[in-house]
Amino acid sequence: PGVIEVNSFGGHVKQYQVLADPQRLRTYNVSLQQLRRALSENNRNVGGSYIPKQHEQQLVQGIGVVGTLEDIGNIVLSAKNGVPVLVSDVAEVKFGQALRQGTITKDGKGEAVAAIAVMMMAENSREVTKRVKDRVAELRKEVPPGVRLVGFLDRTTLVQQTLHTAGLNLVEGGLLVIGVLMLFLLQLRAGLIVSSIIPLAMLGAIIGMRYFGLSANLMSLGAVDFGLIVDAAVIIVENCVRRLSERRQQLGRALSEDERLETIRDGTVEVRQASQFGELIIIAAYLPVLSLVGVEGKMFRPMGFTVVMALAAAMVLSATLIPALCAYFLKDRTEKENPLVEWLQRRYLPLLRWAVERRRQVVAGAATLVAASLMLFPLLGSEFLPKLDEGAICINPGYLPGISVETAIERATLVEKVLLQLFPHEIKSAATRIGRPDIATYPMLLSQH
Repeated sequence: PGVIEVNSFGGHVKQYQVLADPQRLRTYNVSLQQLRRALSENNRNVGGSYIPKQHEQQLVQGIGVVGTLEDIGNIVLSAKNGVPVLVSDVAEVKFGQALRQGTITKDGKGEAVAAIAVMMMAENSREVTKRVKDRVAELRKEVPPGVRLVGFLDRTTLVQQTLHTAGLNLVEGGLLVIGVLMLFLLQLRAGLIVSSIIPLAMLGAIIGMRYFGLSANLMSLGAVDFGLIVDAAVIIVENCVRRLSERRQQLGRALSEDERLETIRDGTVEVRQASQFGELIIIAAYLPVLSLVGVEGKMFRPMGFTVVMALAAAMVLSATLIPALCAYFLKDRTEKENPLVEWLQRRYLPLLRWAVERRRQVVAGAATLVAASLMLFPLLGSEFLPKLDEGAICINPGYLPGISVETAIERATLVEKVLLQLFPHEIKSAATRIGRPDIATYPMLLSQH
């Protein structure tokens, strides 16, 4: 299940070959066309309708498919002086090998035979690979003596590493955002309220990805910014905490339940419009990504969809869940002074005064930095894709067009031997795919390895 085909690579395709002898053909006065026609006519099944018998009908057919070399050799071509002329009289019948345009070598030991399991679309690669491994384990018991069935390229390790990297990035990013929130809000309840939007917004994004058939990978999940997700929630919670503290100081007493709920509602409404516009602007910035087509669309559209769905879920949650949690858990306490914020303000205010007093120098410095950045632009790389180290390196040696299979095998074996000798600790195994397989899904020449 999940495998659409198994593409074989390397080895030889068995053939029944009839090698005609021109001298014997002339001796028996048999042409190649006669030989060809006799082989074709004596190697087919023929239907003969059916015969009614009692209450049943029995099919009649002539089985003419040859099964052995002797069957081919005993096919009659003609008769000479009343003696039948057989295929074996004018040709040699034997097993042979089909002409091939590809093979595979491994570990500098010469030829091998490979089988590439091709997965169906929309299947889970990890589950399909596991099923393939289980089936291979069963097949090992059935292979002939002297034949070993081993895997040499398994993408399970790559999938596991990718899942680990994506999960680690999500967990580390979430914990970092939660820690910063706790540090600046100085309220455990407020920090937990804001932090609750991270897993819930991601849940909403994953539900959307499942619905639209998007895969969870480094490109789609790696672009999610938790700072953007919690932005609106931070503003709402912080404003509610501030207004509760100010209302308590104005009244000089603890707030009643109605007063507390009214203050939270007013604090939410006060900043909700501004925060909502900010989220909509960020979502609008990702809309051009959704319009990409071709290879760019396949690469970056999942990223754009994921970010948009996560932000949309965060926008809905910040307007519904966050005010409700504030109403349940926030208390009307006097807001504490944050030592970290005070320290930053003491360092920032003198710098701000200096910048305002010397605004021309500040603007000139900013313009200089922009100009320097433009000068560095030609030196920047042009790649925008994450680097993926799957533990395998692909080397493509090229040879002169028209190289023979035997010479290609000899040179590929030599390349493998040299690599394994020069890098014994870095290379575990080496395999070379030459040309194209029997089912030409890879239209490669023998000169292309």
